[in-house]
Amino acid sequence: MRLATGVAIPYVEQGDPGPVPIVLLHAWAESSACFDRMRVKLPSSMHVFAFDQRGHGGADKPDTGYALDDCANDAIAFMDAVGIRSAILVGSSSGGYVAQQVALRAPDRVTGLVLVGAPRSLQGRAGFADEVDALSDPVDRQWVRDSLTWFPRYHDIPDWYIEDRVQDGLRVPASVWKAALAGLTDAPPPSESGTITAPTLIVWGELDELLPHADMTALAAAIPGSRLVVYENTGHLIVWEQPERVARDVTDLAMGLPS
Repeated sequence: MRLATGVAIPYVEQGDPGPVPIVLLHAWAESSACFDRMRVKLPSSMHVFAFDQRGHGGADKPDTGYALDDCANDAIAFMDAVGIRSAILVGSSSGGYVAQQVALRAPDRVTGLVLVGAPRSLQGRAGFADEVDALSDPVDRQWVRDSLTWFPRYHDIPDWYIEDRVQDGLRVPASVWKAALAGLTDAPPPSESGTITAPTLIVWGELDELLPHADMTALAAAIPGSRLVVYENTGHLIVWEQPERVARDVTDLAMGLPS
């Protein structure tokens, strides 16, 4: 579908229409397919959507429009397009940063948040930014494969799933790798720009080398009433490593909200 923000995006939809839809937001340089192993573990009674964000997967890849606000606007426009007044937003890694921005800017559109390996802040220059800055088209397959090792994994992950994530990276033009990263790192952290009021579950892997535990406790402190859950023996790529457990926690949050 084409969103009111001007970009055309593919999306998937599953489950029965219900009172509290769920929208899944993928990470930088991935696609909505990163949730495939988790989605199938959600009950059929839950109405679930996932879409490829601009510049990623099968979505349009404009030259501009990768600020955090642009990504939040796309998420709101997606909900408008599929007729969702409000939803639980489940964001993986930087997708959780987008989810926080939506919750800050449009609190009436967010019934709940599940922030899975999501940062409190991305401001500053990432340690891998020099490698990203050096990219040119066509993006090299081996470089994409090597980039996946920036985030160590501690659970067995099917080879087909890893290959899908390599393909995700290859579908992102070099200019979008750069612009999307800049949009994330240039933005003021949502939790420092106002108060997020949505019921929030924060999921953190205890072996996450990107997000310090102190940052996660600070994020939890900044969101009133939020709950921090630690996944033992898990790194940054929580949706990759523990899709079944994430699905259970999403289901528990959804079932616990007022109908």
